[in-house]
Amino acid sequence: MRIQRNASSFHAEARADVDFIGAFLKERCFQGATHPVRVSRVVMGGSYGEHTALKGKSEAKLVVFLNNLTSFEEQLKRRGEFIEEIWRHLCQLQQEKQLREKFEVQSSEQPNSRSLSFKLSSPKCQKEVEFDVQPAYDVLYELRNNKYAEPYLYNKIYAQLIHECTTLKKEGEFSICFTDFHQKFLEDRAPKLKNLIRLVKHWYQLCKEKLGKPLPPQYALELLTVYAWESGSRDCEFNTAQGFRTVLELVTKYKWLRIYWTVYYDFRNTKVSEYLHKKLQKDRPVILDPADPTRNVAGTNLLGWGLLAKEASSWLQSSCFRNCDTCLVGPWGVPMKVEIPQDCVLL
Repeated sequence: MRIQRNASSFHAEARADVDFIGAFLKERCFQGATHPVRVSRVVMGGSYGEHTALKGKSEAKLVVFLNNLTSFEEQLKRRGEFIEEIWRHLCQLQQEKQLREKFEVQSSEQPNSRSLSFKLSSPKCQKEVEFDVQPAYDVLYELRNNKYAEPYLYNKIYAQLIHECTTLKKEGEFSICFTDFHQKFLEDRAPKLKNLIRLVKHWYQLCKEKLGKPLPPQYALELLTVYAWESGSRDCEFNTAQGFRTVLELVTKYKWLRIYWTVYYDFRNTKVSEYLHKKLQKDRPVILDPADPTRNVAGTNLLGWGLLAKEASSWLQSSCFRNCDTCLVGPWGVPMKVEIPQDCVLL
């Protein structure tokens, strides 16, 4: 029990330190600079922020949102400048030693790195968490606090995203800008669903250790778990073995997967609709990021999917899927694909 209390205390103090770091960066970064770019807020993202992290696995991000940018392209072009500014102030904070836990800024050998990182650790309870720090265009700055914002305004932002991503050939590059939506997509889910996500992620890590080869992105498995629950159960107190079996069966049928959500973007904007129809008709598997239509989180590693599917097939015969009478637990009835609306002309 003493170890558990120490671990709990570490995570509480680490979160308090992250809040302090966010306030510190907002106050110090770009102050006195002639350009108008400023830190609007700092958000903890990734699985650590979404409360779906595995024990001993940090999977943590710290997103430094910047306002007064004019485009996603500007974020891309000035990323090195932004990271250097953030790194400089984090190094200053390290010297000041104002945090509860041990704070170490990790040095980056790449001059134009996409991100930087720091580590919070506690030698006493032998716990640590490493945060990946990324600057991001706060494209939702004007709408975030507007509770009356109409859906078309969000679709307008997505139309801008699609235009810039396709022009720059950088599809999926700016999903970090929609960290708020990534968090909202999971934060109100049933606790048992979050536990199922952790179970699936644990299985994925076991596969990764065994196979030792590049596999599909872990986030694809997280979204596959959400889809399985939404389409097959929606019960807050479901059978975990049944849910896990459903996800593994979806993995074995990866060649048929076409999954997307219309929570934050939809087909009502012409440009977004046209893009979605094209995207959803590409080679499968297709699992669109619910917060970024330009990002197919299933990736393009078909060999990796094949390896993962083979592993899933062998697991489906495991005793963990058998009832007391040794009969296999049946999966939920889940379709392999989400249909594309027929009221729009397919391109």
